[in-house]
Amino acid sequence: MTLQQLRYLIAIAEHGSINAAAYNLYASQSNLSTAIRDLERELDITIFQRSNRGVTLTSDGIELLGYAREVVVQADMLESRYAKGGSSRTRLAVSAQHYAFSVQAFIDVIQECGADEYEFIMRETSTGQIIEDVGSFRSEIGILYLDDFNKRVLEKAIHDANLHFTPLFEAGIHVFVGERHPLANHTIIEPEELEEWPYLTFEQGTQNSFYFSEEPLSFLPHSRLIRVSDRGTITSLLTHHNGYLLSTGVLADEMQAGIVSIPLKTTERMRVGYLTHRERKPSPLLERYIARLCQIVHDSASLSQAE
Repeated sequence: MTLQQLRYLIAIAEHGSINAAAYNLYASQSNLSTAIRDLERELDITIFQRSNRGVTLTSDGIELLGYAREVVVQADMLESRYAKGGSSRTRLAVSAQHYAFSVQAFIDVIQECGADEYEFIMRETSTGQIIEDVGSFRSEIGILYLDDFNKRVLEKAIHDANLHFTPLFEAGIHVFVGERHPLANHTIIEPEELEEWPYLTFEQGTQNSFYFSEEPLSFLPHSRLIRVSDRGTITSLLTHHNGYLLSTGVLADEMQAGIVSIPLKTTERMRVGYLTHRERKPSPLLERYIARLCQIVHDSASLSQAE
């Protein structure tokens, strides 16, 4: 087994085809195909299922991909740190659900970073991908929420990935709507009042189940459903369409104009927190990011109480 084989494996998995991976790596298709066949023969497993539409990972391939990412990331860090003339590059990778506070903390840490060389990565992604990213060492930290509904399923996934969940804050469920929405002047909204309006939700990819939803109460009936993958689209839909989004009630800066947050009449609570790997010691940069997260959450809570 070689690092090159593992790099090819990761590229093929990410691009979904050997042709696309070869094109992006400036390598020949035959070299990638041979490398994967040799790896399959050595490990006595089938890594990819081939079809006319490309390739998909088998269950063995998914497990191997996680290990491959760990090995390649560590190898890159070693090379960067100990290569002749090289220096230690500061790095922070974050995978998170679509929360403005996580992005703000990320920006603040970048602005405070005085390193000559650094690499920062911010991934706003699906719930399942967050757990996979942190579990495979692709990201140092993941940010998501738990509640009474998804707790059992997500805690098992978190445990299986050898991760630890640290709570940041609890919040009641709020309804985000545009300021011209018929519900915008309500001081509180009953769940049944939402039934006639389009439900906005963040796409969860292949794990699009109720338990992996980024929004609470995802099991409620929705006759009209709109799935998107980024906060910018959600913001546009809220301001220009009569849909609604369920979340913590904390509005991002870009959502302040034209959008209102109204409490939903329910006893359900969201427990937002972060994931870290049990076998990975936090870097000083990660510790700064976590401290900034906590400070932003504290300041937001203080501001809400003052209002």
